[in-house]
Amino acid sequence: MSVKIRLQRHGKKQKPFYWIVAADARAKRDGRYLEKLGTYNPNTNPATIDLNLDQAVQWLHNGAQPTDTARAILSYKGALMKHHLDGGVRKGALTQEQADAKLASWLEEKAGKVTAKKEGLTKAQSDAKAKALKAEKAANDKRAAAAVEAAKVVEEEEAAEEVAVEETEAPEAVTEVAVEETPAEEVATEETPAAEEVVAEVATEEAPAAEEVVAEEAPEAPAAEETSEEKEA
Repeated sequence: MSVKIRLQRHGKKQKPFYWIVAADARAKRDGRYLEKLGTYNPNTNPATIDLNLDQAVQWLHNGAQPTDTARAILSYKGALMKHHLDGGVRKGALTQEQADAKLASWLEEKAGKVTAKKEGLTKAQSDAKAKALKAEKAANDKRAAAAVEAAKVVEEEEAAEEVAVEETEAPEAVTEVAVEETPAEEVATEETPAAEEVVAEVATEEAPAAEEVVAEEAPEAPAAEETSEEKEA
């Protein structure tokens, strides 16, 4: 029976979570498996891998063939390195103690690289967060300055409106003064008929006198007529 070490998908949509399993090559990807060797979570940075190293190496010794992704995971965790060293021990190229020392050194170096990567990611996240906070602060300051400017403009507009209202009320006061002075014209208007009445009375009194004078002078005309008659005679 051909055995493969591969990933079996679990988790939920757009957030996959994988089991690392040893399964029959003829079985479906998410079907039955022979043994669960660990888990792989790609949703974290860096990815989280939990692997039973000894069992994975044992399956490799038994001829199990990992898929490409499973091979990368086994290499990352040192399973392929241990498989290689165990082969050297079986051939007598080195002792078990030497193989274990080399594996421990390799795992320590790998752990240092992983730690450095994590620290770099943490620093990058901190820098990104600080940059985002700085940008947010700048945006808040700009928003506050805009609000102060808007309030200043509103105050200036209100002051201009108050001045306009005061200027509008001033002519009304002048109009009131003019209205108060109008009775003087009424007084003049009231006085005018009195003067006209006096003139009319004077004219009325003088008119009869003139008529009387004319009447008194009128009888002299017949005398003139008599004189002309005497001349004719």
